[in-house]
Amino acid sequence: MIMKTIEKVRETNPLIHNITNVVVTNFTANGLLALGASPVMAYAHEEVADMAKIASAVVLNMGTLDENVVTSIIIAGKSANENKVPVVFDPVGAGATPYRTEAARKILKEVQVTVLRGNAAEVANVIGENWLIKGVDAGGGSGDVVELAQRASRQIGCITVITGKDDVITNGDSTYKVENGHPILTKVTGTGCLLGSVIGAFIAASQEKLYAAAEAVSFYGIAAEIAAQKTIENGPGSFQIEFLNQLAKVSIDEINTLEKISKI
Repeated sequence: MIMKTIEKVRETNPLIHNITNVVVTNFTANGLLALGASPVMAYAHEEVADMAKIASAVVLNMGTLDENVVTSIIIAGKSANENKVPVVFDPVGAGATPYRTEAARKILKEVQVTVLRGNAAEVANVIGENWLIKGVDAGGGSGDVVELAQRASRQIGCITVITGKDDVITNGDSTYKVENGHPILTKVTGTGCLLGSVIGAFIAASQEKLYAAAEAVSFYGIAAEIAAQKTIENGPGSFQIEFLNQLAKVSIDEINTLEKISKI
């Protein structure tokens, strides 16, 4: 049987350098530790290039945004590019304000990302298409999400992950759909941001980065399904704690039974 990427993550303990938002830092660090990865949060302009250089993957998240954050993201991203370290970029809230949209596009001009991860509205606004957004959440929108993801991948030259009811993972040529997950994920802040870091850990541990990204999204959804089943009567607070537990506990047998990845 082919080794699952989660097994490689747990064996290799990849160092994931996160420049992420203040709302989710603790949750992201705990999620990566539960997964088997090693998180580091470094933001200072004076050290982000050095930290990115030694990382297994760099995750760039613009959730709480200002010019200092943008500068740190670009310095870290360029260092990662120079040292062949994979980069995950989460353009949180792109389209919500002109500043966010412009910042996301500026980052993508300066940094070659390996994976762009966002909801449909964020991805659409990054590549100059119209899609409504409500705060940092996808609002109403019409269009084919698969085609949107493929266009984004071709335009940017990266893997695109669009999350929603079903998740789409593509490099513009090959495309996967993942049907794992649970709606309660939307009731806990930071679950999308943590997913970006989990994708970072998976692509750090695999040469097959497109499929590793699909595995990461599926694994994450499976952990949510199991956690929701155990805590559904108690609400999102209990779910959040059990979700961290399941990131550590999900077994290969459970993955083989519950994984819903299909090529489209």
